[in-house]
Amino acid sequence: MTITNQPFLLEKTGASHADPIEMVQSLWSGYGNIIRYQLYGCALETVIVKQISPPTQSQHPRGWNTDRSHQRKLKSYQVEAAWYEHWANQCDNQCYVPHCYGVNHEGPCTTIILEDLDAASLSLRKQNLTPQELEPCLSWLAHFHARFMEQEPNNLWAIGSYWHLQTRPDELDTMENGALKNAAATLDKKLNDAKFKTLIHGDAKVANFCFSENGEKVAAVDFQYVGGGCGMKDLAYFMGSCLDEQTCAAVKDFCLEFYFSELRLALAHYNHAVSFKQLEKEWRSLFPVAWADFHRFLMGWMPSHKKINSFSTQITEQALREL
Repeated sequence: MTITNQPFLLEKTGASHADPIEMVQSLWSGYGNIIRYQLYGCALETVIVKQISPPTQSQHPRGWNTDRSHQRKLKSYQVEAAWYEHWANQCDNQCYVPHCYGVNHEGPCTTIILEDLDAASLSLRKQNLTPQELEPCLSWLAHFHARFMEQEPNNLWAIGSYWHLQTRPDELDTMENGALKNAAATLDKKLNDAKFKTLIHGDAKVANFCFSENGEKVAAVDFQYVGGGCGMKDLAYFMGSCLDEQTCAAVKDFCLEFYFSELRLALAHYNHAVSFKQLEKEWRSLFPVAWADFHRFLMGWMPSHKKINSFSTQITEQALREL
């Protein structure tokens, strides 16, 4: 494990020396690595270094090795770098993200030096959540959406999320003909035409949240697909990432109620003057649309995916009836 630009790491952290101590993970399709570094001679003990080194030919685990896929990934890392350079410092403890110590670009390669969330007492990672464990993540999403309400996504994705229709024509083409495929453009347009928009995380699955030991505090990572949009895209995607279909059905109403109660408080916290009543009415109506939109993506990308279940199908059919 070596860093492509160790002088930059030492400069930005003030360390006299740095050693790689752990490969945290490899990036999707071989686009780089995330490495934990031990620092010496400075106040910081460890940092996380995200090294993006795009391959000449990607190896997609699902076989989607197209130039469009490659270009989407390249832009996603440009967006993530821009997020940490220009946006992340606007987040507070209510929508915590790792502090960025520096971003360096060298040709196609990018190095992002980030706060080690394990060292910030956010060391737990989870794949599934109980209904009680949902609340910190729902609160994080509500505060994140409130913090960036009605802001233009400069240097980010104009449309946040990795599955939206504009970037996924190949998956649409592979879908079986039917009502959902026919409605794909309409679902996409309804989301994009929302009156109330914010920044959405764009990949708000539970695996991208880091939890404190007591489960009361969370932070989010992986901002490759942050951009403009309706907050319901994050909410629907998050729920599907950590709840089985029975639990989804049982807690859907609770999740919506808790999220919107937190969103009301968060808008006040950030002194936003938008009409909460109008916002809530619009976004509640778009929740099934957002769910159906992701369901549409899965039906083209991987029709056998476990997230394609009876609950997801039911919500999607509801959205289609209401178009």
